[in-house]
Amino acid sequence: MQRPAEKETQMPGIDPQDLARDYIAQWNIEDAAERRAAVERLWAEDGTHVLHPPEQIRTIAAGLGFDSPTLRAQGHDAIETRVTRSHEDFVVKQGYAFRSRGDAVRLDGVVRFGWDAVSAETGEVLGGGTEFVTLDDDGRIRADYMFPGV
Repeated sequence: MQRPAEKETQMPGIDPQDLARDYIAQWNIEDAAERRAAVERLWAEDGTHVLHPPEQIRTIAAGLGFDSPTLRAQGHDAIETRVTRSHEDFVVKQGYAFRSRGDAVRLDGVVRFGWDAVSAETGEVLGGGTEFVTLDDDGRIRADYMFPGV
């Protein structure tokens, strides 16, 4: 049986700043084929993106009897759809760009980093959030926990 420290040495050398930069970049990519390639490069085939929804969605869900609403996308196709729709809404329609805060840290197979949503025109910070990602043995994202507004 492997101990966690032994498992860590088998994972490729992942620089958390590079991972954060590449993760954030996927949300800004204009070309659909390049965006799909980024998803396949970054994510495990069965990777899962879990979103802590904004307060408005949580309030609506609570009113419908859901005590713990989360939004999930699993697998390359679903994650590509999630990234594409976010790109279309925030980048194309609202004129945002996403950028890393440069604060990524790695602890074994977990990486935490913050990001900002900025006006592509002025650079003004309009929002942001925090990601916690777990990596598989190949250094690809197994699970991503997104907390907007944090």
